[in-house]
Amino acid sequence: MASSSSSDPAAPRGSGLPQAFAAYAIWGLLPIYLHATRGVPAAEFVGWRVVLTVPVCLGLILATGQAGELLGVLRDPRRLAALGLSAALIGANWLIYIAAIQAGHVLATSMGYYINPLLNILLGTLFLGERLAPRQWLAVAVAAAGVMVLASGAQTAVWLSLSLAATFGFYGLVRKLVPVSAVTGLTVETLVLLPVGLAVVGWYAVQPAGTSLTHGPGTAALIVAAGPITAVPLLLFAAAARRLPYATIGFIQFMSPTLVFIQGIWLFHEPINQRQLVCFALIWTACAIYCWDLLLRRRQAPA
Repeated sequence: MASSSSSDPAAPRGSGLPQAFAAYAIWGLLPIYLHATRGVPAAEFVGWRVVLTVPVCLGLILATGQAGELLGVLRDPRRLAALGLSAALIGANWLIYIAAIQAGHVLATSMGYYINPLLNILLGTLFLGERLAPRQWLAVAVAAAGVMVLASGAQTAVWLSLSLAATFGFYGLVRKLVPVSAVTGLTVETLVLLPVGLAVVGWYAVQPAGTSLTHGPGTAALIVAAGPITAVPLLLFAAAARRLPYATIGFIQFMSPTLVFIQGIWLFHEPINQRQLVCFALIWTACAIYCWDLLLRRRQAPA
């Protein structure tokens, strides 16, 4: 998953909805794919995800004519260091997310990505000098109350949710501060992670059970699909973010955790207790306040 900071006013406004819905649909349906790959250890899967995303990204770099920007970033120590940090954050996010889905904590991942946009508001205040409107403070406070309810009796779930929200929130913050396109940024991040990814898949390859890539054509096909499944929604999102207002993206981004929540309840039959229900109710209330604020701001903005 990703978040947008702004839209490009020079870009056409009416053509971004299909890309946005497609990107968030892919992210929202990821638990089905990850459930199918549950036989692959989470660390190995992340390793393959990194290794297989590199050629996809390099192909996109060539197709979109961004080779010059890529070389410029690789020669710039400051941007390279910043993207090294974002690579560590997104790598941790992938590992936590995959391990959580494989362990059956689908609802905790859903909650993490409901919390994420609200955390982004707080990060903007703390690190970017942005000011919160009263309604935004109310949304953050209601979400914090939900997290506290969950923390009172579900330690594993709350730490998974907060870890996902925090790693992706700080990832988005770093990417917002680094002047680089989405495709180039992801390419540099995967190149930074590539030595670790190769080391991880190499370690599994020399184990007695061997790498999961050799555990049958079905498993191999699912692993190979990790590259495009990582890169394609990001490319769709980048196209949508250039064409849609921020408020529209703000509404659509809740599609992903909603799809994950539905899968957790009705597809994977994950039980939900009273504390989780109360927490989700508070989180949904906070998200409604957040969307209400975005809608009012959009209506009040000059045409």
